[in-house]
Amino acid sequence: MRIFVTGATGFIGSHLVRRLQGSPHQLRCLVRSTSNTRPLQEAGLELFDGDIADRASLVEGMKDCDAVINLANLFEFWIPDRHRFTCVNVEGTRGLMETALDAGVRKVVHVSTVAIFGNAEWPVTEASLPGQRCASEYARTKRAGDDLAWDLYRTRRLPLVVVYPACVLGSGNTKAGGRYLCNLVRGALPAQVFTGHPFPFVHVRDVAEALVRVLEKDNNLGEKYLVSAENLTFGEINRMVSEIAGVRLPRFVMPDAAALANAYILTGLSRITRKPPLWDLSLDQALIMKQGMQVDGGKAARELGLAYTPIRQAVEEEVALAVAAQARPSAA
Repeated sequence: MRIFVTGATGFIGSHLVRRLQGSPHQLRCLVRSTSNTRPLQEAGLELFDGDIADRASLVEGMKDCDAVINLANLFEFWIPDRHRFTCVNVEGTRGLMETALDAGVRKVVHVSTVAIFGNAEWPVTEASLPGQRCASEYARTKRAGDDLAWDLYRTRRLPLVVVYPACVLGSGNTKAGGRYLCNLVRGALPAQVFTGHPFPFVHVRDVAEALVRVLEKDNNLGEKYLVSAENLTFGEINRMVSEIAGVRLPRFVMPDAAALANAYILTGLSRITRKPPLWDLSLDQALIMKQGMQVDGGKAARELGLAYTPIRQAVEEEVALAVAAQARPSAA
């Protein structure tokens, strides 16, 4: 099967490509000129220059492809220009889905996020209705992109399957979750926040494995798969990092109201400085941590035969890299 992959240079994408190496599938990876494509080149993969926002490059890139795996998205909790969330997560998704329809591909595997369910009732399952509120611009725009895709499934028979990963952890994580764990290892946080709120987590390799199994599974068009291994509080994650890294956690546990107030102030300052908030504590990140969530990832385990990796293993991988990075300057 020839597969058109977007987001192949990203966190999940790099693990997906690694998982598919040596398989009978042929990959064509959409890459931007600003992306680090060296690992893909060294793997001997077919690269196609373009952008999810450029419809012409999508049309050309999907020629002769049988399937699409869409990992392209803008995942951050703070950026200077919030309109970019809409450009990538909504309009980019619209362009890709409409192009896939015109290209006549047999399956589109779209990677979403459990965050689109917002303040839905717990535990969230594939049958859950999204809550009225999403806690971040990332989640709001991802939900809008999903709505467009499902509308095309219903009205124009887009051959769609959607995968909803939990918070993804593991080796190579430079996103919000990875930065949070790294800051804990470095002792860079003045306080612990939202320690009693649960959130769903999953190992990045499990997400990559789920995508391959969804791609190869027959008769699953129109299906949703929530990929989530464990629901842990942020306090439990903090203690896990402390045990593995042998570091002390901040003694002060900031009350939720104070943490939200600090996030509001820091985000306001960032609008002036055009730099990320101190301690990475943006208002969007604070709101999604406070909102919390519990997810049931059982359907993916049952129907895809997915055996979830313990989250402690993912945290161990991230901590090992953070400790190595911290030691590097002194070894130079």
